[in-house]
Amino acid sequence: MTEQHPQPPQPGKPGASEQTEQTEQTGEPGEPGEPGASGESGESGSAQRIPIPGGHPRHALSPLLNAPVRLSVVAALAPVHRAEFGFVRDLVEVTDSALSKQVAGLEEAGLVAVDKGRVGRRPRTWLSLTEEGREVYGRHLAALRAIADGLGAPAPPPPWAEIKSLDPADGAS
Repeated sequence: MTEQHPQPPQPGKPGASEQTEQTEQTGEPGEPGEPGASGESGESGSAQRIPIPGGHPRHALSPLLNAPVRLSVVAALAPVHRAEFGFVRDLVEVTDSALSKQVAGLEEAGLVAVDKGRVGRRPRTWLSLTEEGREVYGRHLAALRAIADGLGAPAPPPPWAEIKSLDPADGAS
């Protein structure tokens, strides 16, 4: 039940169409490190990219979690089974109406579940991440980490690429 967003082929990008076809056929792109997962060949002499499904890690970001308050709400709910609305409101430092609006969008997308009940005579609202919400949040965090770690940038040349030839014909002694 995870939301899949196959990437459209990008002109001039090697392997873009193969990656889109793989995602559409299986619903799951290859794992990082698997042959063909990046859709790019490992030609020697050219800059190699770290194999990331769909190209740059930003493609794995969830647009819904790009809003700071929604990301904060999901992050607050990730380590717990459920939390009271007021606790999340105070933790995220927003008003009731701002939190309510953001939670409504997350609930509509199937990422957050809202349960209402009573404790004694007082009404209470509890928020929790759905299984899909946990998966989307995990992918979003992994993409942010990959971007921060520079995994979308060309890999540096291997150390041995700078070693000069020891062949006397090349002029080295």
